[in-house]
Amino acid sequence: MQEIHWQLLAALADGQAHHVTELARRIGLKPPQLNALWQQMPPHIRGLLRQQDGRWRLVRPLAILDEALLRQQAQAAGWQAELLPEHPSSNSYLIAQAKEQGADIHRRIVFVHHQTQGRGRQGRSWQSRIGECLMFSAGWRFARAQAELGGLTLVAALVCCRALRGLGVPAQIKWPNDLVIGGEKLGGILTETARRNSQTAIVVGIGINFVQPKAVEAAEAVQGSAPHASVARLTERLLPDLAVAFEQFDREGLAPFLADYHACHRDQNQPVRLLRDGQTLLQGTALGVDNSGALHILDADGVEHSIVSGEISLRPLHGHTAPAAKPADSKMLLLDAGNSKLKWAWVEHGRMVAVDKTSYWNLEPFTHSWRQHSGENVRIIGSAVCGAAKQQAVAEQLGREPEWLGSMPQALGIRNHYRRVSEHGADRWFNILGSRLFTPHACVVVSCGTAVTIDALTADNHYLGGNIMPGFNLMKEAMAQHTANLNRPAGRPYPFGTTTANAMAGGMIDAVCGAVMLMHERLRQKQPDAPTAVIITGGGAAKIKQGLPEKFALDNPIQIVDNLVLHGLLNWAVQT
Repeated sequence: MQEIHWQLLAALADGQAHHVTELARRIGLKPPQLNALWQQMPPHIRGLLRQQDGRWRLVRPLAILDEALLRQQAQAAGWQAELLPEHPSSNSYLIAQAKEQGADIHRRIVFVHHQTQGRGRQGRSWQSRIGECLMFSAGWRFARAQAELGGLTLVAALVCCRALRGLGVPAQIKWPNDLVIGGEKLGGILTETARRNSQTAIVVGIGINFVQPKAVEAAEAVQGSAPHASVARLTERLLPDLAVAFEQFDREGLAPFLADYHACHRDQNQPVRLLRDGQTLLQGTALGVDNSGALHILDADGVEHSIVSGEISLRPLHGHTAPAAKPADSKMLLLDAGNSKLKWAWVEHGRMVAVDKTSYWNLEPFTHSWRQHSGENVRIIGSAVCGAAKQQAVAEQLGREPEWLGSMPQALGIRNHYRRVSEHGADRWFNILGSRLFTPHACVVVSCGTAVTIDALTADNHYLGGNIMPGFNLMKEAMAQHTANLNRPAGRPYPFGTTTANAMAGGMIDAVCGAVMLMHERLRQKQPDAPTAVIITGGGAAKIKQGLPEKFALDNPIQIVDNLVLHGLLNWAVQT
């Protein structure tokens, strides 16, 4: 792409509406020329454009930076910034500047919109399409001896984690260099040295998924938790914090950062296993890191091991990404038997490999899936809120009775405060257990199916209970059956409905969204200074998220998670 294409993308990257005259003036074109220019954009970006009343906007923000604003932010934080539209690698660029050209790369920071040879730790490639990832490298010259710089990667990860959490992204650190949300990768840090004339400069490369990567599996992105956050807000937080942290690290080392690092460390005091080339080297409890950045693990015999960064991968011993402990449970079938649909997931070695659903009136797809995947050692567990007849129909297709699980007084560290646990819907309980895979914060969990359930989970794992209300179809049926003139198709929700059909649609959306916001406010008041997330699942999830006020969506992390009950079942199964 040419410079003018990047300028137009930078103008639109905030996801806000911009008038075509403003856009044209900004890049030095006439408004009619914009359409032709836009048609030259990459296909995955072209389809993001929406046009209305002479205004252009993208359906989601992109990781495209405005060069003038970036330089202003960098200068205020003490950096000398450079923006390259395309380059093989920002790390390679800075290292070449230092080694081959003898340039001083201290306090230099280079951003690249599109890297063709991006790389991570252990020689892995870092892949992303234009606009999906924030990628940059920072150069710094340290007075400390090179042997004392092992903790710098951890400091950079901590700075990124803090900045992301400030935007409402529930980021955590996976030792030594990954940013994660639960079991999914959000970003990574690669630290390299550039040595010339007996001087050593460090290049810290950082990549953060801003938009959900299309070609990368098991990945998370900023917009999954903070859909309206702009990349400019992220760089505004990162640039000064990185400079301050690097200065402090040079003076005092890693020690002052350890308490905050451990608070962000995903596996702190958790059972873990260390792998090399897929083989388990050690398993035990992660005690944290020391002043050198080494990880300490306490094994089952009480022996403490010190692990330094290298060709080693850390994995939770339990969790939805970890292999199940028992060989017999290496393959499982999970069932979510709802009121109207049966959903199921096949699990192999702790990961969902196939998910599907069908109605109870046609269980043939389920039967076919069972014949295709079943085996002697398949464990079948499920959550059921449907009646006994539908449960029996499922059992007949399997030729055996599933292990139907109900709500529990407590599980996975979560305490259930429902007065009569036996009356609590199993789907609501496993939605709660599943939510912990997606946020560590206080959380309102919304399930929108035949009924809508709105439940509250505190940050310290107390399930407080919640509300139940009719789903959209039940609301519509009630109005059709019990009013004289409302037996008609619902229209579209508008802020002020001017037809009966639209007024019905708006009323149903407002009823559910209002209930969600009320529950959110009640939960937020328990911990006013902490984030309170919203996780929405079920067939009506998109309607609810779209119906929530824009300010509410900007101020709070909101995620849509498909098949949350199945995630909860899997979380429970592999951890017990």
